[in-house]
Amino acid sequence: MFRILPTGGRVKGMEFTNLGRTGLRVSRLCLGTMNFGPQTNEADSFAIMDRALEHGLNFFDTANVYGWKLGEGVTEQIIGRWLAQGGGRRDKVVLATKVYGRMGDWPNERGLSAHHIVRACEASLRRLGVETIDLYQMHHISRSTPWDEIWQAMSTLVASGKVIYVGSSNFAGWHLAQAQESASRRNFLGLVSEQCLYNLVARGPELELIPAAQNYGLGIIPWSPLHGGLLGGVLRRLASGEATRAKEGRAAEDLAKHRESIEGYEKLCADLGHEPSNVALAWLLSRPGVTAPIIGPRTLTQLDEAVEAVDIELDKATLAKLDDLFPPHGKGGPAPEAWAW
Repeated sequence: MFRILPTGGRVKGMEFTNLGRTGLRVSRLCLGTMNFGPQTNEADSFAIMDRALEHGLNFFDTANVYGWKLGEGVTEQIIGRWLAQGGGRRDKVVLATKVYGRMGDWPNERGLSAHHIVRACEASLRRLGVETIDLYQMHHISRSTPWDEIWQAMSTLVASGKVIYVGSSNFAGWHLAQAQESASRRNFLGLVSEQCLYNLVARGPELELIPAAQNYGLGIIPWSPLHGGLLGGVLRRLASGEATRAKEGRAAEDLAKHRESIEGYEKLCADLGHEPSNVALAWLLSRPGVTAPIIGPRTLTQLDEAVEAVDIELDKATLAKLDDLFPPHGKGGPAPEAWAW
């Protein structure tokens, strides 16, 4: 097992750590950009990225499908125009994007074939206006593409300087093992990170995914750290009429399912004197194997509030209360001990 040691260090108040087993230093919070375009206009997106640098965030995550206009890569284009302003922006940012999603109507305009990986990378580079993608992530597992083909394409991109590191997203633990054993046979670095759904409500990764990632030296990058706003003070916002999305659909179902836990959680956060969203982030930052939760601010205010999470230290008593409110699977910890003797 790789032992990944946080090496500390701060810039402008932000903590930094290594991305998995690599020497690459990234901020303990990752700026997610999925809202750029659909929810946040370009001018406001520029302001958020500038403010992120002011706070010391150097880790930006996007994907070629973000913007949700087929084949256009709207969010990548916004980031590209922001980077084009200069001022050292590109040198300061560790830039991550993703490949897999549908980018056109033809059958080879999606997935993880070598054909699509190479072409999608070239298209992302053009939209972003850069020569190199720092972290190129597979957005989902492909059950129809052999690992030899995937690694052939990725190693070609790395050798040409178009990609530096490769990561995954939404993989299972055994997928990480498959990927790394295949990469090892090619004497290739393989994956350095896994981006997964992980938060107080969704603790499934603790069973097998995170142990596998730690074994192979991958940094965990949790997405949806607030579980779609459920951990962001939803009851308080409902009472004030702010959380309209929580009244319908899946959000309403999740709230109904977890309401008792959420009530206790928001009371605990009030007793601690911290925003619920920041306690949720601080909890993730305390978890083994986690490199940087992804925050997706739609406004400058949301970004300014989120960075405060880095300075919150949760004591053992608080962590135990959070486990009581949001119990881990089985007896807690990794499989099989979580459920076996």
